[in-house]
Formats: sequence, C-alpha cells, structure tokens
Amino acid sequence: MESKLRVGIIGATGMVGQRFITLLHDHPWYDIACLAASPRSAGKTYAEAVDGRWAQSIDIPETVGNMVIKGADDIEAISDVVDFVFCAVDMDKKAIRDLEEAYAKADVPVVSNNSAHRWTEDVPMVIPEINDAHIKVIDDQRKRLGTTRGFIAVKPNCSIQSYVPVVDALMAYKPTKVNVCTYQAISGAGKTFDSWPEMVDNIIPYIGGEEEKSEKEPMKLWGTIENGKIVEASEPAISAQCIRVPAADGHMAAVSISFEKKPDVKEVINLLNNYAGKPQALNLPSAPKQFMKYMEEDSRPQTKLDREYEKGMGVTVGRFREDNLFDYKFVCLSHNTLRGAAGGAVLIAELLTAEGYITKK
Repeated sequence: MESKLRVGIIGATGMVGQRFITLLHDHPWYDIACLAASPRSAGKTYAEAVDGRWAQSIDIPETVGNMVIKGADDIEAISDVVDFVFCAVDMDKKAIRDLEEAYAKADVPVVSNNSAHRWTEDVPMVIPEINDAHIKVIDDQRKRLGTTRGFIAVKPNCSIQSYVPVVDALMAYKPTKVNVCTYQAISGAGKTFDSWPEMVDNIIPYIGGEEEKSEKEPMKLWGTIENGKIVEASEPAISAQCIRVPAADGHMAAVSISFEKKPDVKEVINLLNNYAGKPQALNLPSAPKQFMKYMEEDSRPQTKLDREYEKGMGVTVGRFREDNLFDYKFVCLSHNTLRGAAGGAVLIAELLTAEGYITKK
C-alpha cells in the first residue's frame, strides 16, 4: 500500500479500544489519526484519560499517549481527519445505532465491535474466513443510507469465535445439532482481576445476553444475501450455555455435535488443520497463516498455553472424540480480545480494504 489509511478509534479508552491501539500503532496499512471517547475523557491526552486504567501488556505507544481525545459525537471534526473508524463504545444500543449510522451518513466507513447493528439486515456481520461474500451487501446498504463511501460492518460476539469456525470447517457433512458450553474470560466483560477481584477463585454460571447471541449469531453468518438483505440460515440448531471463569483472556468452548453424514475422525482433523479462507488467500496482515490447529494431547487446548496461537488470531482444537448422545464432542479455544474483539475487527477492515470498500478520501 503506497500510503497508509487514516483510522479513528471511537471508544478508545475502554478495554477493546486499548486493544485497537496495541494492534494499530505499528500496522502496515493504517495510521491512528484520531482517538475519541465519552465527554469525561474528551479534551484530555490519551495518557491522562487512561491513567490507572491501562490494562495492556505493553506501554502506551508514544505516538498515542499525547493525542488529545475528541468527543465521540464530534462527527464533523472526526470525519475531516480519518478515512474510516473502528467503533467500540459503551452506550445503550439505540445510541450506538444512531452514532454509527451518523458516521456512515457522513461518508465515514464504520467497522464496529458493538452488537447494536448485528441484526440490521443489510449490515454484514463477518468472520472473514467464513462469510467474506457478505460484504457485498454493503452496496445495498449504501443505497439505503444515500452514501458514497460510508457504511457499517460489524464483527460477531466473541463467544462464537472459537466453535463456529470448527463447525464451518465440517459443513460438507451437514451438521444438524450443536450443544455448546462456553467458558469466558473476564476481559470479555472489560475487566481485569484488579478491577474485578470478586472473580478470583470464582465461576459465574450466567452472562447476560451471551447465550442468545451464541445461538443466533451463527445463523446470520451462514445466511444468504437475498434482495439486498442477509437472510438467516435455519440449521444447525444450536443450544448454548455461557459461563464466566477466572481466566484473564481466552474463551474456551466444549462442544457436542451431530451430522446428517458422520465424518471420520482423521478426515475431521485434516479439515481443521487445512481450513483457510479469503484472509489467507489474500495474505492479509493480521490473518493467521494456519487459522486452526488440532492438538493431539488430551490436556489441550489450555487457556494459559494456547490462547495466543498465531498471535491470538487462530483457533486451537482438541479432544475430538465420539459422544454417547451426539456424534462427536470436542474442545476449542480462541483469544477473545484479539480474535474475538479488536483483532477480529482489524481483520475485517483489512478484508474491506483489500476488496476496495475502505479507501482514501
């Protein structure tokens, strides 16, 4: 790329916003041109705004620490200095929908980490290895919004990022039923053990809204575009339980699955180890070279050991074996704030850039 695209981060002070900064400060395609957040942070330098709240393993990048934060609703000023934005704000859903649509109507492409537009019928919700073809619906969305450049694209919930790719790799065998129990790290709630000491030595068997998202969002990913809208798939049927566990990062899933045509275990392992999609074909900067890896050890994957496989952008799978009630069961793991949140959104942006939907003004 001859010159880098200018990117803004809306919601830059939160956990996901911080992850965006660590991923983008030296990105080969993008330069951080603007940081925005709530009114309580606007006008401060970034270092001042996150003082005592910076939760990443690296120091705040020098190029970012002295940036003065703009208000997230200062759309005109922000649109003047960026080519597109990432959005990861903590607001109610209607306010988020209105804010993201306002940016899009200002002809600023929005790649969102939020859930507010996941069920808007002409907004693509993307795991790039699975449903890259859905980005074509942006053409219809632009017609509805009356924009030339602006649009909204979203990433799905972090809880599905581990097991849905495994199911997708086996679609040729027509999976019919999936039962999944997710074990989700505290960073998925925007927390650390310092800010949430109640989670030390604790497990909470309920995460509000997660089970519905885990059951429904895959249906949109596997849907089809019809008359300018994404129509959800009807199979496989998914039942989910979502549990908060005392891990810093990494979402694990224990899955049982049945098929119309039961595959051979060796064929399954071969499919998982060789699963690839458009990001791998395009060699996108954030794409894992080997998206999934099957682990032969009975004790793997493990959150502490395997969550940063392929720099946190890959999925690890293990313990694929026969089940008494279903055909098979297995365990899988992905990094929730890297692949599941900010990194997943960056990969979507790279795909949109490669396909010509995000360009310089």
